Parts: sequence; C-alpha cells; structure tokens
Amino acid sequence: MNLGNKQIAIIGLGYVGLPLAVEFGTQRPVLGFDINAARIAELQLGQDSTLEVSPESLKAARELHFSSNAEDLKRCEVFIVTVPTPVDRANRPDMTPLVRASETVGRAMPEGAVVIYESTVYPGATEEICVPVLEKFSGKKFNADFFCGYSPERINPGDKANTLTRIKKITSGSTPEVAEAVDQLYRQIITAGTHKASSLKVAEAAKVIENTQRDLNIALVNELSVIFERMGIDTLDVLEAAGTKWNFLPFRPGLVGGHCIGVDPYYLTHKAEQVGYHPQVILAGRRINDNMARYVARNTIKLMLKSGMDVPRCRIGVLGITFKENCPDIRNSKVVDMVREFEAWGTQVVVADPWANAEEVQHEYGLKLGRVDAANPVDVLVVAVGHNEFRQATPADLRALCRGPQPVLADVKSLFDRQQAIKAGFTVFRL
Repeated sequence: MNLGNKQIAIIGLGYVGLPLAVEFGTQRPVLGFDINAARIAELQLGQDSTLEVSPESLKAARELHFSSNAEDLKRCEVFIVTVPTPVDRANRPDMTPLVRASETVGRAMPEGAVVIYESTVYPGATEEICVPVLEKFSGKKFNADFFCGYSPERINPGDKANTLTRIKKITSGSTPEVAEAVDQLYRQIITAGTHKASSLKVAEAAKVIENTQRDLNIALVNELSVIFERMGIDTLDVLEAAGTKWNFLPFRPGLVGGHCIGVDPYYLTHKAEQVGYHPQVILAGRRINDNMARYVARNTIKLMLKSGMDVPRCRIGVLGITFKENCPDIRNSKVVDMVREFEAWGTQVVVADPWANAEEVQHEYGLKLGRVDAANPVDVLVVAVGHNEFRQATPADLRALCRGPQPVLADVKSLFDRQQAIKAGFTVFRL
C-alpha cells in the first residue's frame, strides 16, 4: 500500500489539526476540514487565532485548501481525524466529537480508504468505538474495504521549540501493510523520525500514559507543597536543594488543566474500570491536582483574614486564565475553579489576561475579562499563569497594582523572589 499520491483530508483544524495540515500542505494536496465555518473563514484569510501557525507558514502551505462542506471530503482517500476528546462534568470520556467525525468520514470515504486517528483515547477505542461507526455510515467492511491507523498527537501548545516536525511520531496501522504505509506517510513531514508501534492499542496506550505519568509527577510535588506549607517550609527552596542531585526530576507544583494532562488519565481509568480494575494511584493523583485551585484560593483567603481584611468587600485581581503560559488556550482552565472559590466568599474578582480571547472566555466560563492596573487597583493579587508579561514584572511593579497597607500576593507559579515580595509590602503565599 502506498499513500504517497493519495488526497489527504485533515478533520478538525484546532491546535493539533492545523499544524499537521500546514506541514502536509507544503508538500502535497491537502483538504483542511472543520465544521466551524468561522474558523474556515479565518484560515482562508491567512490568520490563526490559536497562534500555533504563523501567517507566513499558512501562506507557504500552497497546496492546502479549507472547507466546511462535507461534500468536499468525497474526493479524499486518506482521512486524519484530530478532533478533541474531552471529559464531561463527571470526568467521564465524552466521545461525541470523535463519533460525529467518524460519521462524517464514513459518509465520504471511498473503497480502500485509510482513516488515521490522532485524538487521545483509551486503548481499544479506535476499534471499539470508531470502526463500527465507519462501517455503519459507509456500508464498508473494516480491513477489507477500508483500513485504520492511529498516530497520537504530541504537540505542546505554545511551544515554539518542540514543534510538530521535531517530535518523534508514534504510528500504527490495522494491518502490517497499513502500519508501514502510515509510517511512511508521516515520515514525509516528521524530521525527528517515527516509531512504528506493534498495534493500534499499543499506540493508543502509549499516548495516554505519557500524560498520566506527568500528571502523577505533578501531583506528587503538589502534595509535597501542601505538606511543606503546614511545616512553614518554602516548597521551591526544597525542590531547588533536592534538584542538585543528578537524577532528581525537575517537576514543580501548579494547576493542572488543559486538553491533555488534566483529561487523559480519566480515559485510561475509564477503560481500566471497564475491564474490572479500579485504579488507585492514578485517581489519587487526579484528586490532588483537581483540588489545587481551590487549595490556592483557600490559603489566599486565610492570609486575607489574618491580615484583618474584610473579605467580602475586597477586590481580588487574577492574572492569567489560560491553562498555560504564552498561549491563548483556555480549555479546562483550573484558574476558573479558583475564581469560583473566591466568588463563593463574596469577593469581587477581576481576571486579566493579555493572551486570552475575551469573547471565548465569556462564552466558555461566563467570565468577563477586566483590567488590573494602577487606575484599577486590587487588595489581593493572584499571579496564576506565567505569561512573559507577568514574569517581566518586579515585586515593586506588582505592588503598584494594589491598594491597602499590606496586600496579599498569591504566586501560584513561584515566579517571584519571596523575600523581595515581602520587602515590597506583600503578605506572600506560593505553591
């Protein structure tokens, strides 16, 4: 099987799909498909609101064309699905976007089509969830009339060093021949090389444990932070001291949100429970990380009360709402949990973020972005996200944003020197 001359369609043009479409589109004809017509219109004008792809790169992808019309998919033979796989309010996997995308592909795909999934799922999901949908809507038989591959996305949003082509790509296929064809397809664009997994399930499992491992490591240092706070020890001081040993892992405490690390472990635990095993360690880590935003809020409130502040009449400024620094992505932002906790105490909360889209924040979380500056001072300042704009500030700069004799500074990312912040007049809490 040779996919070298086959027309490719990328289904879903978000943080994952667009960079993929652009890379392929510099070398061969590609159809970038998304059901969001506004997103298609934006891309056709050469702009990417996710900031993952520059206007110059979009322009360089001369063979890339965009569409929201499912009829256009019928001229394609290779389909790469990159839609999101979120969890619901009960942290159960929500496969709806993946199922809907499979329905769309099933209606369009011709005989001999190859459908490659990049969305993070639990081991077995491609064959258990997606394949039956493809068969139903195409009337074709799996591994006879069409084939599947799985190649998990490994993109780190906002990371301009470890980009798509520089990250080794895991590939797999539903037959040995398809696996080789899928591997060769990605080798066209991935300069870091590929790793051909032995099966679809192995590739699916590899992706989901990557983020589970990071989640557990962060949970450990978050729990250590809680312990050390009760002992009156600065966590960062401890980690810097321990980090002098060559094999100490350099993880830092913080809020774990986003589309991957805070979500993917639930896909694995969901499948584990289906096969009769109830995970202990993974879910314990998830509980710790899910609670950290409220932990920060409650410790901030505690310092406010100790400082004699009338909490319900205070104004709290929260700097940053995206799930990570220098990135406009607000998916599964844990800063929102912190804001809700502050609001439950009756405080006025002002959220400011130079990277986030105000309309998106309003639509997703019902929060209106505001300003925190000398003209709009606050009693408490929470630096929640490490955007460069915030990192460049000094404790004195932050103090100028606050009113009152001794405001509280909650330094979630430990960006600032504690002693300098105290000298600037702050009562300090940091993870």
